[in-house]
Amino acid sequence: MRRPVGGMGREGQGMATAAAQDSRVTSRAEAQDAPPAGDLPSIEEAHRVAPKDARRLSKLFFERLGQLEEGTAEHQYARNTLIEMNLSLVRYAASRFRNSAQEMDDIVQVGTIGLIKAIDRFDISLENEFTTFAVPYIVGEIKRFFRDTTWSVHVPRRLQELRVNMARAREELAAAGNHEPSVADLAAHLRLGEDEVIEGLVAGNGYHADSLDRPVDADGGSRSGGLIADLIGDEDPALALAENLHALKPLLAQLDDRDRHIIELRFGAERTQSEIGAELGLSQMHVSRLLSRACRTLREGLLAEG
Repeated sequence: MRRPVGGMGREGQGMATAAAQDSRVTSRAEAQDAPPAGDLPSIEEAHRVAPKDARRLSKLFFERLGQLEEGTAEHQYARNTLIEMNLSLVRYAASRFRNSAQEMDDIVQVGTIGLIKAIDRFDISLENEFTTFAVPYIVGEIKRFFRDTTWSVHVPRRLQELRVNMARAREELAAAGNHEPSVADLAAHLRLGEDEVIEGLVAGNGYHADSLDRPVDADGGSRSGGLIADLIGDEDPALALAENLHALKPLLAQLDDRDRHIIELRFGAERTQSEIGAELGLSQMHVSRLLSRACRTLREGLLAEG
């Protein structure tokens, strides 16, 4: 009896997870008791088939797959066996991304989705090698996964691709023995404008994000200098005050001399209404009315400008 997908190792589990996202893939466990389709050989551990044998057997399975009715147990057997036999292509493509921060199991599972798409779209009548046809699908699915999930801040696809091109350009310039490339060097190498390169460098900052609770090393050593959050400034309330004073200046100039002098004594010299009245020879109540009128005029002027 062929072993179900659920009992296989990491590769089989990756295939099963990817297949679950494709509604057209029926579980290997459901098809395990089905007889081989026609003259197809019975392969109990398809994921262990050597790559050379997998290429030979894949041609046979693809020829038979095109003759079988979709949804039948025989069709499921042929299709799932093709998936398992060609998992080595997924592992090969995934190895190109082994230096990324993502778990290799996750990359293999995503690449398996690309493999399934390639199997469903492969036309053996075109006489192409399946490996040549499948690898771009697998790599494309993995790249799409990185583009959609690994950026901390979403940036346009154009800038994501520019970041990759600039990283490659840096490696090429370094291999040529150049110093750390400048913006001008990258622009000349990529045949782009310096403004576009600067835009790509700024966008690249969105790939990784730091925690605000991460300690900051003081003076570049091991001594803790606090947390990143401690370096983030708060909004200075004096800024709003400065803006208001700047907006009030032309409005104060429109007041008459007496009202402007009362405003200055009350809010500049911080005199009481009684003290202002005594200095100007006015009653406290009169001063209060004049202050209220002047403040109302200033307030209406500010709101009109806002």
